[in-house]
Amino acid sequence: MTYYLLSVVQPTGGQPAAPEALAGIVADVEAFNQELRDAGAWVFAGGLAGPESATTLRPEDGDVLRTDGPYAQGEECLGGLCLIQAPDLDAALEWGRKAALATTLPIEVRSFTADR
Repeated sequence: MTYYLLSVVQPTGGQPAAPEALAGIVADVEAFNQELRDAGAWVFAGGLAGPESATTLRPEDGDVLRTDGPYAQGEECLGGLCLIQAPDLDAALEWGRKAALATTLPIEVRSFTADR
């Protein structure tokens, strides 16, 4: 089995979903997570606070500079992630497809190297 990272790509500065739409998305994501668990593909998943809550640490001249805010400004940010196990990229892409439908957001799929 190979590990894959499914990254949820979220627009920045947009309007949040209406409460009734958000409730449906939450239910769909919970069902997706349960499907991952039932298939034995689940490793870890979670959402992230918004990029405005980030603190960036940069090495500089032998020290570390601390800056409030994200590393980069952009129209999109990492909104959450899901670490899965899958036999191959095609299987991971299928899980990514299901995640995109559940979250209604773009999903980036990458292989993940884990030190064990």
